[in-house]
Amino acid sequence: MTALSSHRRLFRFAFATLPALMLSAALVTGCAGPQVTDYAAGQPVLDMRQYFNGTLDAYGLFTDRSGKVVKRFTVVMNCSWSGPPGAETGVLDENFTYSDGTQDRRVWTLKRQLDGRYTGTAGDVVGEAAGQEKGNAFRWGYTLKLPVDGRIIEVQFDDWMYLMNDKVMLNKAKMSKFGFGLGEVTLSFVKR
Repeated sequence: MTALSSHRRLFRFAFATLPALMLSAALVTGCAGPQVTDYAAGQPVLDMRQYFNGTLDAYGLFTDRSGKVVKRFTVVMNCSWSGPPGAETGVLDENFTYSDGTQDRRVWTLKRQLDGRYTGTAGDVVGEAAGQEKGNAFRWGYTLKLPVDGRIIEVQFDDWMYLMNDKVMLNKAKMSKFGFGLGEVTLSFVKR
């Protein structure tokens, strides 16, 4: 079984419940969520170029929209940066191992903008991801291509990272399709 087929099971369940989600969303009015600027005074201050540099280990899980754990995984990340100060390019090479023994890999190329924002690309990301760091937080938005039942489904991620200390960062990402929640990914990064 491949890592891609493990994603299929998660999204098969999520898409089976999509009509109920659509009805619920129609009955509930949306409200504005947190913004990365809300964390501008957060400490310790996150610098993506410093934290994601060298080797990191991550421990995570996927939960469906009911909160049930669908899949656990670990990640070894090898990260490096190059380029002129203020406009560096980073490579984050993520190697995933899932609880069922399957493996996957994603290589991000990040570009730091002069205003402190970031853009990023990866092989299974549609277009460019966009992110910004403020205080101890980083918010990252992107669309990921996931294979489900022989077709590619584009799923949106609203990805938040919070620096806890110089070694540990917590990450929570919400997955959605057509604006309707499918589940969450929770990660803990530990810098070696």
